[in-house]
Amino acid sequence: MPKLRLTKNELKKQKDSLKMFNRYLPTLILKKMQLQSEIRIVELRVNELLLEKERIEESFKKWIAIFSETGFFTPDILKITRILTREGNIAGVPIPVFDGAEFDVAEYDLIETPLWLDLAVENMQKSLKLNLEAQILEEQMRLLKKELQTTSQRVNLFEKIKIPEAKSNIKKIGVYLGDQQTAAVVRGKISKRGMEAS
Repeated sequence: MPKLRLTKNELKKQKDSLKMFNRYLPTLILKKMQLQSEIRIVELRVNELLLEKERIEESFKKWIAIFSETGFFTPDILKITRILTREGNIAGVPIPVFDGAEFDVAEYDLIETPLWLDLAVENMQKSLKLNLEAQILEEQMRLLKKELQTTSQRVNLFEKIKIPEAKSNIKKIGVYLGDQQTAAVVRGKISKRGMEAS
């Protein structure tokens, strides 16, 4: 840390710094609160998606015996061709936003395949979309938590270090300059008495 200069210029610089810290601190605190709120919202949404996915998978369990029919429900019947996302922004943090997914469903003979296959493919698409959206939301949460950590560090820096340090420096400089001014007045009076005595 550089040595504190006890001058009027340094006093002005410290007062300006204190004013800036006090001006930015409320904005940082507000951003911190907004990020915390958004993280909670995203966590709730992820939990909702996972519950919905679980509900769909529970309905699959009823069909497990049917799925064991050979040759109809193969792994290549449904493929994700594209995940649709766009960039959003929360409290100045760029985040991915899920807009859907595109699937490629392998062609199958409608006459030869059982009726349940259409419903199974539809439910698999729903389940995959829910899973993909949850993954995107988890990425949002990761980015928001990273920004929250940075913002919290800045708030702590301002509250616990910079503002108290600036106040202390202002006080030190003020006391020193006050002492200098008093000493100058005393020297002036002593000089005046010395001149009057001669």
